[in-house]
Amino acid sequence: MRYAKRGPLRFTSHRDFARAFERALRRAGVPVAFSQGFTPHPKISYASAAPTGVASEAEYLEIGLREQVDPAQLRAALDAALSPGLDVLDAVVATGGSLADRIEASHWRIELPEVDPRVLATAVSAFTAADEVLVERMTKQGRRTFDARSAVISIDAVAPTETPSGAVGVPCAILELVVRQVTPSVRPDDVLSGLRVVAALEPPVPPRVIRLAQGTLTAQGAIADPLEADRDGATIGGH
Repeated sequence: MRYAKRGPLRFTSHRDFARAFERALRRAGVPVAFSQGFTPHPKISYASAAPTGVASEAEYLEIGLREQVDPAQLRAALDAALSPGLDVLDAVVATGGSLADRIEASHWRIELPEVDPRVLATAVSAFTAADEVLVERMTKQGRRTFDARSAVISIDAVAPTETPSGAVGVPCAILELVVRQVTPSVRPDDVLSGLRVVAALEPPVPPRVIRLAQGTLTAQGAIADPLEADRDGATIGGH
């Protein structure tokens, strides 16, 4: 299944979404399968969830069911049972293979209000020219230093056709990234840290980040829909 986190619901943590999704399964009467043992859990597997505060049009999960259901009806029932802003967009019957194995990269869009697009373009050029851009981030294993450059497949400063916030006279630079899945993961905020390292770029206000796509990489560097391999020719779409 593919779902989106939109608007204020982008601040929903992964744990909170998981709880909301399990409640939606119960409300929708979905015949979900459970694990064995003393504490059975619904068979749900999430693939590369976006960080809290990040919007996304391309979050993915797998659920195991006790019986076959119509994917279109399942999508509609779960979408109705979730809050607006947590939107189920697509569902297909899995035909084999792990969903996680089909996710190699993500496409991100980052809006930087009050940043001049020309300043961003200069910072992007410096980032692209670097062989290595070391950044630091606190992880579960403590503070780690890693290269934010090597995982970035493409990075572009995009000229906005209009101010995304709608504010007149306020510049807004837009950054688009395609980042490969690596360990440790390289997130949009790590790339922004890298732009700070190579070009002293300091956004004056918090950026707005959205994941536009994630999936397998094509030979041309595009991202292919990870559900495409399971389709039987019918598109089961949502919003």
